[in-house]
Amino acid sequence: MTSGIPATEIRPAREAGLQAVLLDMDGTLVDTEGFWWNAEVEVFAELGHVLDDTHREVVVGGPMARSLGHLISVTGADATLAELSTLINLRFVELIGRGVPLMPGARRLLTDLAAHGVPAALVSASHRRIIDAVMLSLGSQHFAFSLAGDEIERTKPHPDPYLLAAARLGADPARCVVVEDTPTGVAAAEAAGCHVVAVPSIAAIAPAPGRTVVTSLERVDVPFLRSLITTVH
Repeated sequence: MTSGIPATEIRPAREAGLQAVLLDMDGTLVDTEGFWWNAEVEVFAELGHVLDDTHREVVVGGPMARSLGHLISVTGADATLAELSTLINLRFVELIGRGVPLMPGARRLLTDLAAHGVPAALVSASHRRIIDAVMLSLGSQHFAFSLAGDEIERTKPHPDPYLLAAARLGADPARCVVVEDTPTGVAAAEAAGCHVVAVPSIAAIAPAPGRTVVTSLERVDVPFLRSLITTVH
């Protein structure tokens, strides 16, 4: 499961039971999905293209290369992927500059994890610059580390980000719970062998073996997360 991860990234295995919680950022802990969409809409409008809301569900939660590839395809925009990525990241940073709202229950969950000594990592497809900006609202003290999409060769929906995060914490992926809000993130976590708590934001997510769907982070606390690992093991 950890093939391709440098040995220096792997820490000794931890105890049985819940070993770590790995959390997505956009749409899961902070309400930024609207900011991303607004940035994309504004940039494409400046290029002379109107983005229909029907495309929003297609691009949510995915890596920027995939999302922008789709939008370029449907609009015929005369710009490269790299150019659009730069423009949209810059616009997004402008939009979140005054802070971002946390999702209901996010602050309480992070505080609960810290109080119980459960290691937590932030695992996002967003670039490092974006994560650092959002951390001003989230609080970096809540996480052992954060992993950005531009710091790994293959990001979500590939399992690599969650495999690497688990390895850095010395945790067995099967004893990690991932908290995600999109089908793309859920696919990455499940491919890594983690149990998933899905809190759908825009796109619907159905329950499945090894996957628990809740309506809000307000329903998630440490005893609940521990019960998931006890149940499946």
